[in-house]
Amino acid sequence: MLADKPRVAIVGAGAIGGYYGCLLARAGCDVHFLLRGDYDAVMQRGFTVRRPDESFTLYPVQGYQNPQDIGPCDLVIVALKSTANRHLHKLVAPLVGGHTLVLTLQNGMGNAEALAEFVPAVQILGGLCFVCLNRVEPGVIECYMPGRIFIGEFMGSYRQRTIEVVELFERAGVQAYFSRSLDESLWRKLVWNIPFNGLTIAAGGVATDRIVQSEHFTQLARLLMREVQAAARAHGHYIPDDFLESQIEETRAMDAYKPSSMLDYVAGREVEVESIFGEPLRRGMSKSVVMPRLETLYYLLKGLCPPPAKDGHGKSKHRKKA
Repeated sequence: MLADKPRVAIVGAGAIGGYYGCLLARAGCDVHFLLRGDYDAVMQRGFTVRRPDESFTLYPVQGYQNPQDIGPCDLVIVALKSTANRHLHKLVAPLVGGHTLVLTLQNGMGNAEALAEFVPAVQILGGLCFVCLNRVEPGVIECYMPGRIFIGEFMGSYRQRTIEVVELFERAGVQAYFSRSLDESLWRKLVWNIPFNGLTIAAGGVATDRIVQSEHFTQLARLLMREVQAAARAHGHYIPDDFLESQIEETRAMDAYKPSSMLDYVAGREVEVESIFGEPLRRGMSKSVVMPRLETLYYLLKGLCPPPAKDGHGKSKHRKKA
């Protein structure tokens, strides 16, 4: 059972983590943010959230640079890029006690499995965020479409605690739903993520409006969606054709939205190629699903978005783009 004022840790306080963390804090939760590069700016000015219907600032912020300074919490929300999963144990383990629920809001597939390497699987939840957010500067998050979030159990069907976490987000003003099948929800999210994160990079670093305004790119997006649909079906999940079309229509309404992967690509940061494109491809092929367009896109992105080079001390360096 979650406490009335649960102690919540946000690991990865960028667009997703910062946004939901601020809403939960405003709703009365005891929220603690694990911060990296934004630490100084957030501690000085707080978080500013700009939404279509309102703007607000959360200040002061309970911000930390070391997870040991936060300690065990009731709920840990992991919103890191999946490219940072190699650091998960160091960042998350100090926040987890015997009663802690760990909710991953990361993109793609394989994230809950990465957590399960050191967190008991029964304590892990997964969430899918259908939302348009950008971190436009340190501590400043713009929300273009509040969207919705689906939350489900990593192991088994939903429980009472799943409903409690959903209700916690609802009290914070989020359209939240529980998912009876987290795996199905992951495939549904990939119906959008694969074509629009991928094609905005492949087209040279453009916004989504450039994709849906082009007859050829829109058709390629549909074909990629159908490959994801077929892979999902092979894993026992039916995604109807009208859902695919609804994703294209919703994207038209987003105007010039810049997906996170495209922003990472343009900035020279590491892109979540494996979790968004590689792992779904491997899971589809494991069921003998032919996915030629996704396979082509995956290898194209592997070439366009190599991991950052290492410096002489073994640390990653950002790529520089002209």
